[in-house]
Amino acid sequence: MTAAAPGRFPGAITDVPGLRVGHHTDARRPTGCSVVLCPQGAVCGVAVRGGAPGTRETDLLRPDNLVDQVHAVLLTGGSAFGLDAATGVMRWLEEHGHGLAVGPAHVPIVPAAVLFDLWVGDARIRPDAASGHAACEAASTRPPAQGSVGAGTGASVGKLFGIGRAMKGGIGTASLKLGKVTVGALVAVNAIGDVLDESGQVLAGARSEDGRSLAPTTAALLAGRGPERLMASVLPGSATTIGVVATDVRLNKAQAQRLAGMAHHGLSRSIDPLTMADGDTLFALGTGQAGGEADLTLLGVLAAETVARAIRNAVRSATGLPNLPSADELGRG
Repeated sequence: MTAAAPGRFPGAITDVPGLRVGHHTDARRPTGCSVVLCPQGAVCGVAVRGGAPGTRETDLLRPDNLVDQVHAVLLTGGSAFGLDAATGVMRWLEEHGHGLAVGPAHVPIVPAAVLFDLWVGDARIRPDAASGHAACEAASTRPPAQGSVGAGTGASVGKLFGIGRAMKGGIGTASLKLGKVTVGALVAVNAIGDVLDESGQVLAGARSEDGRSLAPTTAALLAGRGPERLMASVLPGSATTIGVVATDVRLNKAQAQRLAGMAHHGLSRSIDPLTMADGDTLFALGTGQAGGEADLTLLGVLAAETVARAIRNAVRSATGLPNLPSADELGRG
């Protein structure tokens, strides 16, 4: 494993054999969805750590429940409305003969998580079943596009002082390989807090009142310059960082759930602060194609670092919108 270095990090979640990624970006307003396909099935766990999540099929992933494999994971914009896109992912999988055999049918299992991007453009436009189907059609084993595409199209960061002082978020990916073990991540970054670089400096986040420079959120709060009531400045569920970590190591459901939880350490390294209004959710996939027994300590280290790298890649690759400048536009990319 190489040491973290400034700039965009190499690798992608598609470096994990058996996975494909596809984006659908809506041309009508900044929104979209992204899908990680594992049509032959993969063990999946989830850790929902945020206080305002929007999810689908997460109860099924608990280790004490019956179904032990999923066929895709969906990340989508559009807030709770965007969960409709999972229906299109299911339809695509059914059309291609993938899913859990249940009597005369195959039922695809598609967990999903949403982020809130209704700030920008016409909020009546959000990902739907056609969007999810289109993301599957676009899926490939090539490294996926990053930045303002798919689920990251309308993402923003640095919102604790209001959306008018925020910056552009996005979607990012990265991977690490150590020996025979590969771990990759795909993360859509829509946090209330700021995104930090490898040295702890703000890459993208809250801006000064004139919008021309950064105003690090935590430093402002500690200096007493924040809003009197923090939760009044943002709406619960109006932000969220959602993502997928994956490995080619063989996992059971309990191990996958634990790995998803350990991957959240990558958020605390790269986003500050994390708040109760974020609905942060990470899924963990184990394809098992590399075989071997899972060393969760090692996998957890790799997963946390890969998530942090993917988050930084997301904002470094983002393209600004009106009143939502990118890191590059403020000279931070």
